[in-house]
Amino acid sequence: MSEILEDLKRAIMQGEEEQSAELVGRALETGLSPRAILEEAMMPAMEEIGERFSRNEAFIPELIVAAAAMERGMEVLQPALSGEEVARGLVVLGTVHGDIHSIGKNLVRMCLEGSGFRVVDIGEDVPTERFVEAYREHRPDILGLSALLSSTMQRMPEVIEAVRAEDPSALIMVGGAPVTQDFADRIGASGYAPNAFEAAVKARELLGTGG
Repeated sequence: MSEILEDLKRAIMQGEEEQSAELVGRALETGLSPRAILEEAMMPAMEEIGERFSRNEAFIPELIVAAAAMERGMEVLQPALSGEEVARGLVVLGTVHGDIHSIGKNLVRMCLEGSGFRVVDIGEDVPTERFVEAYREHRPDILGLSALLSSTMQRMPEVIEAVRAEDPSALIMVGGAPVTQDFADRIGASGYAPNAFEAAVKARELLGTGG
């Protein structure tokens, strides 16, 4: 990896927003391809901080600042990416009806984007009908449902049933503090992730796009 890409990876992991943007600009000026910048520095930075998070070696504040630095760098990179197809897939993501919590969902969005997915975030407290509308409108590769309360996670089977009535083959991932693998299996979810980083890993697994 070139020195500038190593510096960019380090800047993202340390949450250095302006430095990340500056290094992306410099990398483009040196002739590095947008895809190389994304796949050799930016995505590995988020994957590494995510792995540390899953091992309890990094914590939510570190994940948030790294994601913010990644986002800032993406602002510079995005125009150059317009001619290149880099997305692993499209994910529609939302927190189920009755649940106004956004932090977990937002971390999942950041990790998915950091892993190369395009994400349409439809927000919090999303009624079942809205999930169906969003699925119909975007035809995502994966639909992601988040819940932070044991009471609101009971909405998940309702959403799964409604979306599968629209498309029986729909891939639907679930997650959130009270959600377990057993619950996900019982309600017919395609996948479950215990944390934001694992959500990106599981999404890649579901679509067969590798590590």
